Amino acid sequence: MKVLFTASEMYPLIKTGGLADVAYSLPRALAQAGADVKIVLPAYHELLKKVESFRIIGWLQFEGVSQAHKARIIEVQDSGYDVPIWLVDIPQLFCRPGNPYSSPEGYDWPDNAERYASFSRAVAALAIDAAGTGWAADVVHSNDWQTGLVPAFLSQEKRALTKIFTIHNLAYGGHYSHEEFNQLKLPWEWWSHEAMEFYNGFSMLKAGIVFSDHVTTVSPTYAREICTPEYGYGFEGLLRSRQHKLTGILNGIDTDDWDPSSDPHIPVHYSAGQKDVVASKRKNRQALLKALGANSRQQRNAAPVLGFIGRLVEQKGIDLLLHAIPRLLKETNARFVVLGSGQNDYEQRLAALAEQSPDRVYLHIGYSEALAHLVEAGADLFLMPSRFEPCGLNQLYSLRYGTPPVVHQTGGLADTVSHATEQTILEGSGNGFVFEDQHPDALVNAIVEALALRSRQKLWKQLVNNAMQEENDWSGSARQYLELYKQYQP
Repeated sequence: MKVLFTASEMYPLIKTGGLADVAYSLPRALAQAGADVKIVLPAYHELLKKVESFRIIGWLQFEGVSQAHKARIIEVQDSGYDVPIWLVDIPQLFCRPGNPYSSPEGYDWPDNAERYASFSRAVAALAIDAAGTGWAADVVHSNDWQTGLVPAFLSQEKRALTKIFTIHNLAYGGHYSHEEFNQLKLPWEWWSHEAMEFYNGFSMLKAGIVFSDHVTTVSPTYAREICTPEYGYGFEGLLRSRQHKLTGILNGIDTDDWDPSSDPHIPVHYSAGQKDVVASKRKNRQALLKALGANSRQQRNAAPVLGFIGRLVEQKGIDLLLHAIPRLLKETNARFVVLGSGQNDYEQRLAALAEQSPDRVYLHIGYSEALAHLVEAGADLFLMPSRFEPCGLNQLYSLRYGTPPVVHQTGGLADTVSHATEQTILEGSGNGFVFEDQHPDALVNAIVEALALRSRQKLWKQLVNNAMQEENDWSGSARQYLELYKQYQP
């Protein structure tokens, strides 16, 4: 089975969020399960700088908004990756500074509609071998709004291909105007409620839902949630009408990159079932605090460290955390490590807390892969108070590293974290802490409950072991995707 997997980003070449991790891990798992997989990405400026060698395997040409685009199709060589990587190189659209979607100043590129419509045209053309590569797909697996037009363009082809579309976060719909629809020279019949029209504009994500054979999302709970007004962002009616073609398949993690027994980013290695896991984590905690500038006394302090890694935006529950931390500083001896960036006001409020309590609150604005691994290994608890979370990966990393997560009961967090009590820990099911209400009090209560259990050393060791025993690699999910692909094969 030939699978063309396409996304707008992929770790480690280009990353803004969890999609990049999925695009790295899932195609590899599919290949290991026997599929013939190619992955297609835009040839961003920053990505090309990381590519040491490549070869040109084809050319494509098509109309853009104001000019024709000539796309060079590049195959990356010597990438060290298990799956062939193809890049769509259109310099006038993708050779720019900044991240994939926005300028260095943080503003969305004004021609993002044209950029990702053009990329989608190229992907659809590659799927049918219009570039003369000698390879054509049986299945095209597109991801999020940036590739939402791929199934639409493929619907125009005579050759039948299986079109799978995955929603990673429904909050980002790829919304554009009627004027931009016309500028993109999309077929007039697509401007309808039954196609991609969406509240007087159009949505590339809606195009992916409407024109694909099957829609997946990244956890079973999120698949149910997005069919409700609370989480549906206006798409809930459309998704309810297609529930028979909507499946939640839980994301996995790359267990080679995230492995506490061999992780090059942490000083002390450990593994599930090891007698001294908690002691090893304590040494990593000291290394984490040292990396964040703590003095020797602070490093040796046995007080627990609670970690957070993520975008500093409302979705991630940062407002809940900002209300909870001052209370917890007064009522407990807990310390906090925050790694991330996002809204300026959240960054400033966290910075103020760190300045007020420099021995209790440690803040790193930005992202560091090495520091992220050290947080997972060194923290005692991991905080994910997300208001919604389609799947989440950090709670899976935390489980693997024996760092019980404290999570809001939503999406993939609800599917992967089971609330720990004395009974559930001893039964082997409890692996973290879950709160239901989107309220600071609920978060505080869950953390206080977790800290109380941490004082019971034997029980805590069992909880850590429960967490580390979880199987969260990609193999099971890859098998589910392959079975789904087969359902639509002739």
